[in-house]
Amino acid sequence: MSWPSAEDRVGNWVEDRVDVGFRLGPSPHEGVIARRLFPVQLVTCASLDYVRKNGAPKTLADLQSHRCSVFRHPATGAIVPWRVKVGEDTAEQPVVPALCTNDEILELEAVLAGKVIGQLAGVTAAPPIRSGRLLPLLAEHTVDRGSYFVYFGSRTSQPARARAFIDLAVQRLVDNREYVLTDRELRAVKGAKSRVPREIPAGVARIPDSRQGC
Repeated sequence: MSWPSAEDRVGNWVEDRVDVGFRLGPSPHEGVIARRLFPVQLVTCASLDYVRKNGAPKTLADLQSHRCSVFRHPATGAIVPWRVKVGEDTAEQPVVPALCTNDEILELEAVLAGKVIGQLAGVTAAPPIRSGRLLPLLAEHTVDRGSYFVYFGSRTSQPARARAFIDLAVQRLVDNREYVLTDRELRAVKGAKSRVPREIPAGVARIPDSRQGC
């Protein structure tokens, strides 16, 4: 009996005999069927401790005065730029990186620890934001990076277990609100900021030039 296996990589769909795949964005392979699951938000956020010490950015320009984290693509090594919504368009937002990593969990831990402001995927940011451990910032600039999809080949030639798995994934994940923050949740920072002690300096705090970059 053969057992299913899972790998975190982009391979050759045909040569690897893949039954089911998950991917952010369109598939690089032709002839596969795609089913959209849920959108992926890019959420700028920080811990309450960070905001207490440094204030919160009020505009995109204010980010230049804050410690920010950036993600380095694990496959290419390239730094993934922050992307933000500006009006009806999406633009790249330059930041001064105090942390550069290709480990999403390490980045999340740094943001939770109050070391940096991060731009995290909504699926990563949603649980700590809902529990009050992180505050969403600059909500009006939150953008959808794309969507997660499940990919598969012809249903008629699939093993029964693959068809059952696809059906379960679609049932559990399509437009699942657990992974997507609502506009109300993104703008909840206004209420949270009102509870921050008054000794927090108004505006944006400057970060010393001695911070480390990538």
